[in-house]
Amino acid sequence: MITIVKPGAGLLFMKVGTHAQEDLEKIIARKSKEIEDTGYGMWGYGGSTCHPSSMVQPFAEEFTRRGEPIHLVMQEMTSRHFAEPIRADQYSADNRNWLDIPDTIHVRGSRFALVIKSLEQCDLKLSLDQTRVPIGPSMGKIGSRYLRGQADKACLEVLETPEATNEEEPREVSINLVAELQAPYAVFLRNKIE
Repeated sequence: MITIVKPGAGLLFMKVGTHAQEDLEKIIARKSKEIEDTGYGMWGYGGSTCHPSSMVQPFAEEFTRRGEPIHLVMQEMTSRHFAEPIRADQYSADNRNWLDIPDTIHVRGSRFALVIKSLEQCDLKLSLDQTRVPIGPSMGKIGSRYLRGQADKACLEVLETPEATNEEEPREVSINLVAELQAPYAVFLRNKIE
């Protein structure tokens, strides 16, 4: 794996675990098969901090213009996400024009999905003090401050050096999974309207 945590890199950080009544090990196997069978997969998620059209797409497009890939870096956590595992039927990059999700992709219990072209298990460290939010209402906020409390995902840019903080210890997290995003990067999901 190439070095992805380097100054100037664009990372989408997300905490992951059980989702829609399925444990992470099964999700990884299913997503790996989606990529093998379809050429890409869809990693479902919810919440508004990484909204597809106002956050993830412009963030990813900016780094793509620079010739840089966008990586989804995931920290495993204990999760109690037991929403119904209802499979989405359609996706849209703009929330207006809808396409059917291929039969080989199963994205469940989510409002949005990231479009990924690779998925690897890894053992990396990410210093959240060496990242900042480059887009949206929290632009400029250091990653370690932004990801306190309920925030479990963020668009981040890696800085040259860690930000000096009054914290006793630098905030470093373990990254257990890495995926590379591909256009359209993030999409809206829905079930077919009959």
